[in-house]
Amino acid sequence: MSDVETIAAIQLRAWHEDQALPGHVLEALDAGDLAMTWASAIVNPPSSSHILLVAEDAPGGAVTGLCAIGPDPSAPLTGELLTLEVDPAARRSGHGSRLMMAGAGFARQAGQDTWITWCPMNNEVVRSFFMSAGWGPDGTWRDLAVDDSTTMRQVRLVTDLTFNA
Repeated sequence: MSDVETIAAIQLRAWHEDQALPGHVLEALDAGDLAMTWASAIVNPPSSSHILLVAEDAPGGAVTGLCAIGPDPSAPLTGELLTLEVDPAARRSGHGSRLMMAGAGFARQAGQDTWITWCPMNNEVVRSFFMSAGWGPDGTWRDLAVDDSTTMRQVRLVTDLTFNA
């Protein structure tokens, strides 16, 4: 299995575990299509500031998680944690926290002092993980169109990258 296939499989397993999307949407997703999307994003990122990090179970071992980061185009000193997923079988091993810290390091090197991410409003587990790491809601939300008949409300979480830098 290629790395992009592994990344796509981890993302799908995490989304199923977290019920990140409605069941009918999850069932319609194709791992091969998602892998092609990742391959395209890796080969042709939106900017040179977009980075994909992966966690391995051991040096040179199996990929167990991923973290994608980039700049927030609306605020020059703000970065965005685009996705942070850990394979459900590898959770509670520190991979998510290590990925977040590594991503924060890259964001700081890029001169960003604030970081945002979007979290499904109904996902208490993910939101709790972020809040335990110092993130908090800033009162902003959005409705993301998932398909023609479904929207998902997301809350924006923010953290200060200058703290403990």
